[in-house]
Amino acid sequence: MLMNLFKFKGGVKPPSNKLQSNHLPIAQAPMPSRLIVPLHQSIGGTPRPIVAAGDHVLKGQMIGQADGWISAAVHAPTSGTVLEVAMHVRPHPSGLDSLCVVIEPDGKDEWITRTPINHKAAEPADVFHHLQQCGIVGLGGAGFPAHGKLTPSKGVAMDELIINGAECEPFITCDDLLMRERADEVVRGIAVFRDLLQPKKVLIGIEDNKPEAIAAMRAAVDAQNEPFSVVAVPTLYPAGGAKQLIRVLTGKEVPGSMRSTADMGVQVFNVGTAYSAWRAVAYGEPLVSRILTITGNVHAPRNYEVLIGTPMDELLALAQPHPDTDGILMGGPMMGFLVPNPQVPVVKTTNCLIAHDDRLFPPKAPEMPCIRCGACARACPHELQPFEMYWFARAKNFGKTQEYNIFDCIECGCCSYVCPSRIPLVQYFRFAKSEIWAREREKNAADQAKARFEFKQYREEREKADKAEKLAKAAAAQAAKKAAEAAAAAAAEGDATAPASAAPDAASPTVNPEKDAKRATIEAAMARAKAQREAVQPKNVDNLTPEQQQAAAEIEARRVAAHLVEPEPVAPPSEKSE
Repeated sequence: MLMNLFKFKGGVKPPSNKLQSNHLPIAQAPMPSRLIVPLHQSIGGTPRPIVAAGDHVLKGQMIGQADGWISAAVHAPTSGTVLEVAMHVRPHPSGLDSLCVVIEPDGKDEWITRTPINHKAAEPADVFHHLQQCGIVGLGGAGFPAHGKLTPSKGVAMDELIINGAECEPFITCDDLLMRERADEVVRGIAVFRDLLQPKKVLIGIEDNKPEAIAAMRAAVDAQNEPFSVVAVPTLYPAGGAKQLIRVLTGKEVPGSMRSTADMGVQVFNVGTAYSAWRAVAYGEPLVSRILTITGNVHAPRNYEVLIGTPMDELLALAQPHPDTDGILMGGPMMGFLVPNPQVPVVKTTNCLIAHDDRLFPPKAPEMPCIRCGACARACPHELQPFEMYWFARAKNFGKTQEYNIFDCIECGCCSYVCPSRIPLVQYFRFAKSEIWAREREKNAADQAKARFEFKQYREEREKADKAEKLAKAAAAQAAKKAAEAAAAAAAEGDATAPASAAPDAASPTVNPEKDAKRATIEAAMARAKAQREAVQPKNVDNLTPEQQQAAAEIEARRVAAHLVEPEPVAPPSEKSE
């Protein structure tokens, strides 16, 4: 099917280096000596561990329960014994620890009882829950829980469902081999997404440097008689970015501030995500393995299906690395990073391991001053101004970097790739983002502390007012009671002395409880004011000179005016004046 394709601004064409690893079929990686399964492997909340050291687990058994809606469960990749639930280094540039479940395989690879779901007969909410419990997340790199993206946007009709098979990053070929060998199941997974989102059309975008994958996907679509369009898109990095692929296939320009493309009536999923979703729906299989590429400075580059949690150094050994290998690059050379430790485990978003050496990736020459040539701005696919963001990030003027929309940067590396001064621009942008986030966290913590302090003050003032009101009511009630008792006693005395036939004197004083309560309240206020004055009464003022007495009087007047003390109470009016 011929389509009118669009172009996105910028982009680069680095050497693809894909032929080294895409000529052999997918192989099954052997069982590792142990599995280190991080609980936090996706965007969203960190799953809560539900196993402990010494527990025996089966393959596919849940070991980490999803924490909230935007979170996905984590499962045991094989059967075995839990050695510990402890902190281990995770595959992240920071090298920080993460809570992991360490499992010693028993070699049986024994599955749990798997429960498929009929997504056509079930309610969408039940399908979403099933995918969440199976731990299905985006396998293209972001790791967003799939069930969250399958929830339609309210009030916006879904126009296009886009399946991302572009795989634009150099060296990576795992999606290419997946589409070649398992196209039928990929298409069935796309059909599941289509049934849930109900888009007007489904577009499968694959870069034109993957002719075998394009042919296999078209054959699978025709065999299943699905109205999906398999579109060959021009090879240009980063065409595999979600916003760039949307632009190429639909012409829609996604605003940089928009985080959910569903608000524009379009949604994007990776082909690997569609495949794993089909396995979860049709067979009840949680996401416990994935296909990844092992390439770089090795004798035998290839794609392997690997259990989540496999240590990377054991995987790299399968490809027979050269002796001068000095590190492991996770991801591609444009957006990937050197892992902090070769024993870190494979996670759900690990799509490629590249054996690193200086021959394949020569050390960059020293950074030179920016010459404002504008090459970075011309290459930026988001039409940003990297040289301006660089200047302000370097000067630690993070407010100005935000004015230049630094958070719209996807860190694709195009600017660093074309910079003639060899400035690691992306590193500066990551530094600026981390500093802004840190300051936001500090500000939020300070705002919360201020709110707590102000509420504490309000609560204390309210408690004081409530206590004073209760005391005033008690005093008024006591005064009314005494007045009533006195009136009763006076009435009894009058009855005893008056003639039996005499009528009561209409002019005699009567008891007024409301007036007595008011008087008691005033007397209580006068008593508190007197106690307050006595507490702050100045000492040693018996022998003051007239000048000192006048100064003291002026100070006392200012204190009264500033409401630091209550003024001298005025006696209540007499009964006659009332």
